[in-house]
Amino acid sequence: MSAYRVPATGDPGLQPERTALAWGRTSLAIAVNALLSLRTGLVLGEPSLVAIGALLFAAAGGAVAIGAVRRVQLSGAELTITPPAWALPGVAAATVLASVGGIASVLVEGSA
Repeated sequence: MSAYRVPATGDPGLQPERTALAWGRTSLAIAVNALLSLRTGLVLGEPSLVAIGALLFAAAGGAVAIGAVRRVQLSGAELTITPPAWALPGVAAATVLASVGGIASVLVEGSA
């Protein structure tokens, strides 16, 4: 999928700011899940949860990077409407990983 670009016409409104804030919230949510997985893994001695937490921290960094790229794309003289091709599958994978980490931490803590 190629990037779809349109010329910026006057005031783009608040859409670019909302997009940047949404990516920031997404990265924060992923980072919180990473902390919870790491804490549970370290307290209970579960290396799999520690690994999930580390992967989630990397995913949070990726979400921050996507947010920075989108902020630049939406603030220039030409707006790039299409996000990077890897952005949406990456966020979907991070969401699945966060869900697996949350479920695993509940199951591990419940059986301990």
